[in-house]
Amino acid sequence: QVQLVESGGGLVQAGGSLRLSCAASGRTFSSYAMGWFRQAPGKEREFVATMRRTDGRTYYADSVKGRFTISRDNAKNTVYLQMNSLKPEDTAVYYCAATLGGNYYLTPAFYHYWGQGTQVTVSS
Repeated sequence: QVQLVESGGGLVQAGGSLRLSCAASGRTFSSYAMGWFRQAPGKEREFVATMRRTDGRTYYADSVKGRFTISRDNAKNTVYLQMNSLKPEDTAVYYCAATLGGNYYLTPAFYHYWGQGTQVTVSS
């Protein structure tokens, strides 16, 4: 089992940057595929980014491609989401998630563990 704690959210102006962190408990962090999702008020949770644990390849939602970067540091049990050129439509609660597996996982249902979320607000 793994516990996830996100941090790094906040209020930023459009065009600004934030870096989210997700710290995981446990000694088997490298065994988990990690993903970032977000949920805006009144909307369903949507996929943002994921990294395949076997080779580090990344996959992004079209809406964030070229602006967001997912990375992980297995020595620190942490996954990051660097967010640049932020837009008001990026405003949401951002969640990190973990699941055992060696592939990409784009759907929330594939993930077994979730953090509590961190609020990102982008003002225009």
